[in-house]
Order: sequence, then structure tokens, then C-alpha cells
Amino acid sequence: MENQYQGKTITVIGLGKTGLSCVEFLRKKQASVRVIDTRSNPAGAEQLPADVPLHTGGLNVQWLCASDLIVISPGLSVKTPEIQQAIQAGVEVVGDIELFCREANAPIIAITGSNGKSTVTTLTTEMAKQAGIKVGMGGNIGVPALSLLEQDYQLYVLELSSFQLETTYSLNAVAATVLNVSEDHMDRYDSLEDYRQAKLRIYHNAQNVIINGEDPQTQPAQAVSSSFSFAENAADYTACNGWLYADGEPVIEIAKLKISGRHNVMNALAAMALADKAGINRTGIVNALQGYTGLDHRFQLVPTTDGVRWINDSKATNVGSTVAALNGLQVEGTLYLLLGGDGKGADFSELTPYLNQSHIRCYCFGRDGVALAALTENSVLVETMAQAVAQIRPQLKAGDMVLLSPACASLDQFPNFEVRGQQFAELAQGVN
Repeated sequence: MENQYQGKTITVIGLGKTGLSCVEFLRKKQASVRVIDTRSNPAGAEQLPADVPLHTGGLNVQWLCASDLIVISPGLSVKTPEIQQAIQAGVEVVGDIELFCREANAPIIAITGSNGKSTVTTLTTEMAKQAGIKVGMGGNIGVPALSLLEQDYQLYVLELSSFQLETTYSLNAVAATVLNVSEDHMDRYDSLEDYRQAKLRIYHNAQNVIINGEDPQTQPAQAVSSSFSFAENAADYTACNGWLYADGEPVIEIAKLKISGRHNVMNALAAMALADKAGINRTGIVNALQGYTGLDHRFQLVPTTDGVRWINDSKATNVGSTVAALNGLQVEGTLYLLLGGDGKGADFSELTPYLNQSHIRCYCFGRDGVALAALTENSVLVETMAQAVAQIRPQLKAGDMVLLSPACASLDQFPNFEVRGQQFAELAQGVN
């Protein structure tokens, strides 16, 4: 493959695992690499080779405009004035996913959506493994995509965020899906439509487009010949009469799935469609569906002995994810719902009909706790999740459920959603 980077001056913006993977890749391509990070003490700086120049604490416009190529972190918008200045000076700006797509020699399954993408990505990967395919999974989950190039994979499965898709042009996936679109990252995008258009980039030159038949927002902007749909009914991949179907053919009983909830049935259909269109055999698909137990911190039952179901859904970092958790949820007793954190500028009003039910009590905390508590009279405002659990525990009886599905990011009070979920599990088990 022709080396288009040799001798070029390339600026990588953003360190961390992804930035370091870009530096390593480009150095192997004999490019002249330098790094910018807007943080004063960026993670990964100590791992940067000594001969790679590093500028910290802001954007170096002189470096940017003198570059042949900029590889931008997905955390920084291309709308940033300094980046726009470089673009106007004729500098190409891409992300690490674009670098990966230019090099990949195996088919790519590409997955995005406001919710469910990590579940669908890991489930689809498991389907490929069960079919005996050497598969690499990465992108917005697991390892940086460029690290996957070091292995001789037969198939790649990529979870892609809207941020990553903004700077990706050469994806050309064998199968691509936008699982759903709901408000998220409204502190970055001008509107929901702006965010949606970033997601829809995943369909560009895809061989097979998989759309959510229940969400019109996942429809591509232009009609494509090879599009397939998943939905409960009236779609190519359906879930009815207790079975998952592909083109009207029964594939597996829903009761045999280890993941629960209507949202996970939709995730299973999406994964099945992607796998089918990528040529993964039906045996691998069925074996994975029977064995897959789901992701940590995604509607995960915490083992307790109090007769109460404690559910860790800390990965629900936006409104749509919490709606998905509540939609059709069956609770024998009272549902104590923990909401709160940083809402990232989202409109919480979509939650209102789900919260205003007689059996639900909301405990709201964190930066946007006040706004969430205002959605229903059945709410209690506290400062922290630990305070919420302390107030809930004396009221609990067998048949109740305590659900952490915060509808918000965790970074106002926790390092990440995993730590938030771990603390919830400890609180559930009386560790704290």
C-alpha cells in the first residue's frame, strides 16, 4: 500500500490512548509528527517518544497552519476557531478512524446510535467469533482502531461516536447502522438535526444499510438500494410471538436470550441484521444470542439477598437510554429511580410521562438534579447517590426495584460511569 504520510508534517491533537496510537502509526509511516493537547498535564504525555514535540495548554495555531495533515481528537470539534483557521489555510483534518479506514484490508461493520451501540457492537463481535471468524473490535469501545491493524483480522466491528464520524470520509462499511437518535451532546451540536447528520455519515458508501424501523431519524438522507430494517413488527428483522425473525424465518426464541428488556430485543435484532449482511453464518448468530450476557453497567442485576432488584444502568448517560430502560419495565412493587449528573445540555422533558406513574419514586442528585426533580411531584432532591440510597433503604420491601439509570453523564461527581456503577453496586450490597 502506498505510504501517503512519509515525510509529511502531521499534527496530532489530543493524547491519551487514541492520540498515542496515532503517533505510533504515523511514526511507522515515517511522518514528522508533533502533538498538541489543550490540557496542561495530558494523560499519556510520559509515554510520548522524547523526539516528538509536545505543545500543551492550548492550540498552537502556527503548528496547525503549517501542517500537511491534522489528526484531531474526537473530543475537539472541527468548528473550533483555530481548527477552522487551519482548514481555511488548506490543511486536511481527519480523525483516527479515517486513518484506520484508509489502511484496513478486511470488511468493516460500523455501528452508531445514541443508545445501545456498545451492546450491539459486542454482541455482533461475539457472533463473528462464534462463527469462527478472526474479528477485531474497537473504535469508541475497547482499543483504539489503529491498534487493530497490528493483527491479521478477517473482520472489524467498530463502535463509532458522532464525534468520530465528523472526521471520517472513507468508511465504506460492509454493513452500517444508526440504531436510534435522541438528544445527546447538545452542548456540542447546534441542534438535534445537526447531531443526527453527524450520525448519518456512517451510511456513506455502505454496502448494506440497517435502519431502525421504529425511529424515522435513522433513515438515510437519500434512498439506498440495499437497506434493511429492524422493528418489533413490519420489518425485515422482527420480534413477535416470542421469537426473533429474519425475513419471516424464525431464528431463536426470545426466552433463550440472556439479556432482558425490550431495548435489548431491539439490540439483538440489529446485531442479527448486521451479522447477516456481513456474511456471518446463522449458527454463529444463534450461539452468540444464547450466550451473550450483556455489558457491565448496562441494566445489570446486582446480586443481593434482600428480595429487592437492584439494577445498575450507570451506562445510561443520556435521556434516550433511560427512556429505553423504563419503556415496558415491569415492577411488582415500587420503583425507586436514581437520576442525575451532568445532562450535557439535554432537554429532560421526554422523561416526564415515564416518571409520572404512581409506583415510581425519583431520587435526583448531581449537577442537573434540580431540573430532573422538577419533572415529577414524586421526586426527592439529594446531593449524592449515596444519600439517595440511604433514604431509600428503610422504605424497601420485597418486590421493589432500585434502578440507577441516571440520564446523565457522571463527570460532575465521578471519574466515569463505571465508577458510578461500582459505587451503586457497593451501596446495594451494603458495602458503604
